[in-house]
Amino acid sequence: MSETISPLAPADIPKLPEISGVTCRIAQARYKEWDRCDLTYIELNEGTSVAGVLTQSKCPSTEVEWCRKALPGGKARALVVNAGNANAFTGARGMEAVQRILSLSSSHLGCTEEEIFVSSTGVIGEPLPKDRAEAGLKAAFTAKPCSWEEAAATIMTTDTFPKMATTSAIVDGKTVYLNGIVKGSGMIAPDMATMLGYIFTDATVDAGVLQEMLNAATAKSFNCITVDSDTSTSDTVLAFATGQHDTPALTSFEDAGADAFQAALSDLCMQLAHLVVRDGEGASKFIEIAVTGAQSDDSAKRIALSIANSPLVKTAIAGEDANWGRVVMAVGKAGEPADRDKLSIGFGGIMVARDGLVVPDYDEAPVAEHLKGDVIDISVDIGIGNGKATVWTCDLTHGYISINADYRS
Repeated sequence: MSETISPLAPADIPKLPEISGVTCRIAQARYKEWDRCDLTYIELNEGTSVAGVLTQSKCPSTEVEWCRKALPGGKARALVVNAGNANAFTGARGMEAVQRILSLSSSHLGCTEEEIFVSSTGVIGEPLPKDRAEAGLKAAFTAKPCSWEEAAATIMTTDTFPKMATTSAIVDGKTVYLNGIVKGSGMIAPDMATMLGYIFTDATVDAGVLQEMLNAATAKSFNCITVDSDTSTSDTVLAFATGQHDTPALTSFEDAGADAFQAALSDLCMQLAHLVVRDGEGASKFIEIAVTGAQSDDSAKRIALSIANSPLVKTAIAGEDANWGRVVMAVGKAGEPADRDKLSIGFGGIMVARDGLVVPDYDEAPVAEHLKGDVIDISVDIGIGNGKATVWTCDLTHGYISINADYRS
């Protein structure tokens, strides 16, 4: 957790409403040598449904493997998040710690282990100390309930500010709320969802429907962000619906209010995803890249990510250099259908190249002025089809190197 807050951080921290059926508690497990809480325990009422999206990394953490096993059950009673240790690439010793957490939590709540969900984040390759996990969890069981902000701060690692958001939807004429907390600053690249994110609602939503809704929301939000092109071993997004509101259950997409709930969930995921980019390690600029005219939407997304992940593009933006040739380069290396002579590029709504050539009488001054801001817009039209996609990233500065050069120490 950095002492310097990102310049892209929101001016105000939102106040999240209470979600009936959700109780947050935090404790010090001391996974690292720091004087802060690093274990989050969130208790959920009986009957809470759960959905999740998990990393596609071929080297996932033990916690990800457990969540993948437990999710088909569709029910949840608790979430435990450890910060400071990813417990990834730790073999049997890593599983021993997770098993201890599952056993303690399920005994405490009188439920099955499959109703307990676990995440860990931090250094890879170091087994989670099971004695510290046990002591921290026992302390959390009896701790006073904490605020959403405290829970969001406790799951942080290199993050510079707690990330949370809220939204609502009208179901059967009544308002249901959705809250979300997320952590993520580096090792951020889309391959399901990227980082750790948790969503809570008091609505009653069938687990299968919630899963479909979360998949759709993730595809347009968490899966469209990148900080450094690296996919974590621990990426997890979980959504919990406590069913404590007196609105009718959403059991299909045809139910009244289902569209509104999907829209609210998608909005919440987008808010959270943007917060992660705004806290990108060393970031000074938030960048939106919109690609149109591609062969397909998937092709457009791959091109957009090629631009977003290009170190040359990202460093040019950091230096406020209107070097649009680097965007051309990134389009060309994406491996997707493109026609050099139909390509058009714009910065901040100002066209710099059209039909494969610099625009006549191009004046770089307004583009340079746009690049001085902290929100940068890049538009690219491939000119060969109707495919489109938008992704979000940040610039690449010396700060990123400083943070990651000594991350373990």
